[in-house]
Amino acid sequence: MNNLQILLIEDEHFFAKAVSKRLEKEGFACYIATTLQVAQQYLYNNTVDLILLDMRLPDGSGLDFLRTLRESGQPATETAVVVLTAFGELEDAVSAMKLHALDFLKKPIDLDTLVNTIQQLINKEQLKQKIQYQPTPHSDVVQLLGNSPLLHKVRQQITRMGAIVSQAEYEPPHVLILGETGTGKDVCAHLLHHTSQRANRPFIQVDCAALPAELIEAELFGHEKGAYTHAHTTRKGLIETAENGTVFLDEVGELPLELQTKLLAVLGRRMVRRIGSTQERRTEAWFIAATHRPLARWVEEGKFRADLYYRLNTLTIELPALRHCGQDSLVLAQYFAQQAAQRYGLPVPIFSPTVCEQILQTEWRGNVRELRHTIERAVLLSDTDILDLSHALPNQTSEVIPLSINANSPDIAEPLLPSTTNALNLEQAERLLIEQALTKTAGNVSQAARLLGITRMALRYRLQKHGLKAQDNDELATDTD
Repeated sequence: MNNLQILLIEDEHFFAKAVSKRLEKEGFACYIATTLQVAQQYLYNNTVDLILLDMRLPDGSGLDFLRTLRESGQPATETAVVVLTAFGELEDAVSAMKLHALDFLKKPIDLDTLVNTIQQLINKEQLKQKIQYQPTPHSDVVQLLGNSPLLHKVRQQITRMGAIVSQAEYEPPHVLILGETGTGKDVCAHLLHHTSQRANRPFIQVDCAALPAELIEAELFGHEKGAYTHAHTTRKGLIETAENGTVFLDEVGELPLELQTKLLAVLGRRMVRRIGSTQERRTEAWFIAATHRPLARWVEEGKFRADLYYRLNTLTIELPALRHCGQDSLVLAQYFAQQAAQRYGLPVPIFSPTVCEQILQTEWRGNVRELRHTIERAVLLSDTDILDLSHALPNQTSEVIPLSINANSPDIAEPLLPSTTNALNLEQAERLLIEQALTKTAGNVSQAARLLGITRMALRYRLQKHGLKAQDNDELATDTD
């Protein structure tokens, strides 16, 4: 049990119920507040470790609530916050992060992604008071799947580097991971961490491409109270939070040049100074950086500091493109198909010789990421036990997309075969299936859920997500499955 107390401030009843149920399944305690007033009263009487905050509430703005919370001086002032929104404006993201929100998630939110985000935040100082760092269970450790000689060499490098770092406790050599987009650089970084003796320590990932330029410095180095507008409290930066664990600088090539200079000083002197402070603090973190950019060429063009490049490039791992890894694409495809089938409650599809050949012959310019999304799409769109890639592979222009719903359901005599002149994306396909199921069942949600092979709770959330209405929505308000 994680024993983490979470306050979910969310007015969408069905979504909030689904989130609460999943969090409780993970061992978290979750209380739902449907208005800001209820949330304020709850915080006055209770202590929470994390707030999941919607930006649009019936009685006000989540951003205003967060600002008031930070300025209140009450015990809840320092509470960790993750912002949820269906709008996703950049201004809201920047404002929320300036008010020390730890993350910003856009709806519709995948519940697995939400849980993973919370698990990552557990490794941060803001949540350490109630949770001790635990080694990642073996079943949850990420894998670098593939049997090709190139992948075998990468795994050997990871093992060797993990051993080297374990021997250099106080000044471990930096590692630079290179590779095209989607090759699994983040997976490689996690494996390096888990292979070393630092596996039980914090792993802090910094997405240099996602953070607004004006916030990266504060996120990395921290700040003192009053260092700039909205700096209402002193806050550790991510480097300091990592302590003697690992800092993963993902897409380090996106760092502005002025921040590259400051990062270079940290790597060279192993000292961190918060914004607005004169005091330096030592860091014993292990730095792993990754990029898909051609840094060597960028150094020549003046886009990346040469001294930082050489400092990061102490040890290098270059991940191969998927198209160079022989039959690894087929191994990965079968693994992703299993995952998708399990996630959506579908049978694991059969890979015909034709499908296997299609997978092996495709170049996969987006590498593992593109393959994973393509296979997941194919699992959802296939209307037989055999995986159908005809409408899931890139650059497919077929005019008819056959979609079917639960073929074993006694409520349906024939498959649903919508026709379209354009390829559907995953969200459109889901909405189309739901609409057709509702049409077949005259809007009866219970029958439609059986037809789709999902629970009424799952269908109810998707109705809300797509703005669809059905006959027995009111009846479902008391459903607990």
